[in-house]
Amino acid sequence: MSSILRLSEEMAAGTARLRIDVHGSQPVEHVLDDMSFLDYRLAEVRIEPEITRSEPDIVWHQDADKSISYDGRQMTFGGPWPAGPIQKVIVTMLALRMESTGLHPFHASAVRYQGRTVLFLGGESNHGKSMGQIEACRRGALLVSTETTVIDERGWAVLGSKAPFLKKRTEGTERVDKAAPDRGVEKFFGSMPSWEIHTEPSDVDVVVVPAIDGNFDPSCSEMIPFERHFQTFHSVQNYFLLNELLAPGSPMPIVDTDELRAARADFVRRFAERPYFFVRAANPQVLLDEVDRVLRAG
Repeated sequence: MSSILRLSEEMAAGTARLRIDVHGSQPVEHVLDDMSFLDYRLAEVRIEPEITRSEPDIVWHQDADKSISYDGRQMTFGGPWPAGPIQKVIVTMLALRMESTGLHPFHASAVRYQGRTVLFLGGESNHGKSMGQIEACRRGALLVSTETTVIDERGWAVLGSKAPFLKKRTEGTERVDKAAPDRGVEKFFGSMPSWEIHTEPSDVDVVVVPAIDGNFDPSCSEMIPFERHFQTFHSVQNYFLLNELLAPGSPMPIVDTDELRAARADFVRRFAERPYFFVRAANPQVLLDEVDRVLRAG
C-alpha cells in the first residue's frame, strides 16, 4: 500500500466542511469528476480552494485491498471503488458535519407559494414530493428546493437542491426503478414548466406529506404529533444510509450513534410543531387543489 498523499481536497455545504485525502501510486486531480450527484443530494456542494480542517474525514488508500471501515471519526476506503459509493459516503459524512453546525438536510422539496413556504416531505413512502413541487411551480410558486431542503435550527429553509431529477447515475448508483424520471412529468404535465427561484431563507409555514396514486380519492387530514415526528424522522435519517449496500458484500458502515439520533429526534420534535397535512390524491393537480384549500383556511 502506497503512503504517498496524492490529493487533499475539501468540500463544503453551507457552513459545513469535509476533508478527503487520497493516497496511492497514481496522480489524481479531484476525488470526483462530476459533482451533480452531491448537488442533487445535499444542495450547493462546492470544492473549497484551501484546506481548513486539520485532519481528513475520509481517507482513500487506492492501492490497498478493497475495503471500507469507519472508526467513529474517519471513514477509510481501501482499493478500487467506482464513483457511486464514494459519492454516497461523501453525502453521509457531509450530512454529519452539517448537523454539527446546526443544518439539517431533509429529503423534501419546498416552494414559496401564496406568500408561504410549503415543504413537501418525502417521509416513509416518498410518493409525490417532486410532482407536488412541479405543480406548485406551474401555478406560480417560486422554487426553494427539489430533492433536498436544508433546514436550520430555527426551522427555516436556508439551502436547497435545484434539479428536480438526477439525470446521470454513475457506477454503483444504478437504479432501474429510477430510470426515465421525465416520464412522470410527461404524463402529468406534458412538459416541464419553468420557474423562478426563491433565494432568501424562509420559515417553513406548512408541511405536506403527499401520497399520489391514481387510485386515490382526494383526502386531506391534519396529522397528529406522533405522525409528524415519525415522518420527519424518516426524512432526516435518509442521509445516513443505515439500510444501504455500497457494493455486493459491502454494507455502508454505521456512522450514527444513540446520541446523534436523540439530538436529531429532539430537533424533529421542535420542528414538528408546525401544521402538517397528509394529502392523498390521484395526481399532482388534485394534490395542489387540496394544498390550496389548506392555505386558504390558514
